[in-house]
Amino acid sequence: MSNQVAIVGGHGQVARHLHPLLVAAGRQPIALVRSDDQRAELEEVGAHVRLLNIEQSTGEAFGQAFQGCDSVVFAAGGGPDGNIERKRTVDLEGALKSIEGARAAGITRFVMVSAIGVDAPLPDDTAPVWKAYVEAKRDADEALRLSGLDWTILRPGRLTDDPATGLLALGPDIERGEIPRADVAAAVAAVLDDDRTIGKQWNVVGGQVPIPEAVDAAAQSGNEE
Repeated sequence: MSNQVAIVGGHGQVARHLHPLLVAAGRQPIALVRSDDQRAELEEVGAHVRLLNIEQSTGEAFGQAFQGCDSVVFAAGGGPDGNIERKRTVDLEGALKSIEGARAAGITRFVMVSAIGVDAPLPDDTAPVWKAYVEAKRDADEALRLSGLDWTILRPGRLTDDPATGLLALGPDIERGEIPRADVAAAVAAVLDDDRTIGKQWNVVGGQVPIPEAVDAAAQSGNEE
């Protein structure tokens, strides 16, 4: 088995926490980024860098970028600004091309970093940019569930830049809450090589349970969405 993990959105805030965790676990993160200017920063935390422009590259190009990897983590996002178009081209189309690329590269394992509550109906007065974001995440998750890949979907609550706590609340029915990006990254690292998490979709927020124990309990519960 290869030890290489393709990280789509490899310069994102969650990804930058994830890379050293994967290295510590004996894995080699392959950070997929659009600019070579980001190489030195990512190599300092143990990632190898490959260039991939999420919005402009084809699914075939994604597959080429994934060569030699045994799993894919989709941790990309269109950013916090009001650009509705990027919610579609990054959060949705980037995920769809990642799924296509994984298939082309013969990769079955796929972990998606999504967002909590995106299956819930939206009020009529929802702001257009938030509506676009929620719909993009919802549709990307649905496509992954139907893909035939060995998927896990993590749906974090409101992301913060607080220090890692190492503690989570994780499961299919967890209520909304905040969570440090560093703890989301640790949750991704924890589920990636745990086959019991395949086919599971979990909300994840800050909690009181150490991350390995939270994942173990959720994996044993048999709950799926």
